[in-house]
Amino acid sequence: MRGFIGGFVAALIVFAVIGVTAVMTGNVPARADGALLPGEKWAAHTSLNATIRREAPQPPYPFGPPTDQDVATGATLYVQNCAACHGTANTTPNSIARGLGVQPPQFNKHGVDDDPEGETYWKIEHGIRFTGMPAYDKSLDEKSIWQLTYFMKKLPKDLPSAAKSIWENPGQVPAPTPIPSVAPAPKTASAS
Repeated sequence: MRGFIGGFVAALIVFAVIGVTAVMTGNVPARADGALLPGEKWAAHTSLNATIRREAPQPPYPFGPPTDQDVATGATLYVQNCAACHGTANTTPNSIARGLGVQPPQFNKHGVDDDPEGETYWKIEHGIRFTGMPAYDKSLDEKSIWQLTYFMKKLPKDLPSAAKSIWENPGQVPAPTPIPSVAPAPKTASAS
């Protein structure tokens, strides 16, 4: 029995060394445009679904039921934060969306109206690892994330008129608040 346990531990050590060596030598793909490893897609989806089941908010949801104004505000937030990757009513995937390793769904074709609101909220709040989907919990407050969630739940057929206008004509939405500029570095005296 002692020989079996020793062999098992030795095998674990060998596999760990091989794994670390593969990572440190760049033999584990890190390219966004590279092929997925065997089982990578399954592992990512399985982990994501289990995490959402465990952590997603459950009804009753705060800030609901949404008003038409909440949905229109969500449409504005969508254009400012999401449309670059996920598109709008009449767009096709742009260079950002095409360049991501995992293609972002285009919500004019593949909506989330069948997903529970809590699942959509969780994905917006926390993002999705290894996909390019960022977490918005540091840039949007909870109410804004819920407004965005409620807008997406109504896409594309159940939008109130103001939200539908924004969805179909995103150019009417002002740019998001710009990132503050960094003060220029002070000039140093040059030696003559």
